[in-house]
Amino acid sequence: MLSSLRTVVARTTVRPSTSIRAFSAGARALGGGHHAPPPANVGEGAKAGEVATDENQSTGLERFQLMGQMKGVDVFNMEPLQMTKQGTTKDPIIVPSFSRHRSIGCTGFPADSHDTIWLAASADREFNRCPECGNVYKLDYQGGPEEDHHH
Repeated sequence: MLSSLRTVVARTTVRPSTSIRAFSAGARALGGGHHAPPPANVGEGAKAGEVATDENQSTGLERFQLMGQMKGVDVFNMEPLQMTKQGTTKDPIIVPSFSRHRSIGCTGFPADSHDTIWLAASADREFNRCPECGNVYKLDYQGGPEEDHHH
């Protein structure tokens, strides 16, 4: 029985192909031996023997935010809306957004008159109203039609 099991295992074992090569070999062959510069959303990493800083090792959105902070720009516009009036259906509080759906935290008018109530605002609805204070919000969708897709 053991010898027949060895025969079955030997027949089903995958043998490596002779045409296997490293991923880096293809890049060197196509690039003429030169490496492409790293993308802007990837840090260069730390030098040997040094501890990496945030600027060295951050990637993606974190790097985008960090580079913006270094230039003095709030890339995600995290400032709260200026509540100078009570939002009504005739004069709603406009909330700019690059997404068709956004969460809005209402604290009432005047500010902090009630606990934060989170509203699921949508550009598909004409208005979004806070159930506690009655403030009316309107989502101002600023993105293009190509950005309105779902994964």
